[in-house]
Amino acid sequence: MSGGVEWALHCCVVLTSTEAPVPAARLAQFHDVSPTYLAKQLQALSRAGLVRSVQGKSGGYVLTRSPASITVLDVVEAIDGPDPAFVCTEIRQRGPMATPREACTAPCPISRTMAAAESARRNALRSVTIADLAGDVESDSGAGTLAGVGTWLTSSETQRD
Repeated sequence: MSGGVEWALHCCVVLTSTEAPVPAARLAQFHDVSPTYLAKQLQALSRAGLVRSVQGKSGGYVLTRSPASITVLDVVEAIDGPDPAFVCTEIRQRGPMATPREACTAPCPISRTMAAAESARRNALRSVTIADLAGDVESDSGAGTLAGVGTWLTSSETQRD
């Protein structure tokens, strides 16, 4: 997975902390990452329909759905695409001991193993939501952590930093 997935997941989690739109520059400042880099991730999330951009003076990004209905897999696919991590190229049909194409009626053991791993990965990522991650942040960092994040993100005093 690309590094953009991590940034996109962090943005989705912190967007649960406020109902107000959060500017991309503000999210970049909060995460200490390049605004240009983060804008690309937010655009990908927007194209996937996970966040939307609110225009105007008080504009920014908001989640489009309940955090409980956005899975980690949704975010991964928004950033990295839906293609599997492994694509079989039928190596067994190459070289001096190549298996004839007509004999390759079922996937090879390597392809089957990688397909099973891909299925397990997708199921694991599908089973965790942004709401689950936000809950884990609260458990790990203390109750009220996300409320504090929301206050920081929307505070006009810290936006002048």
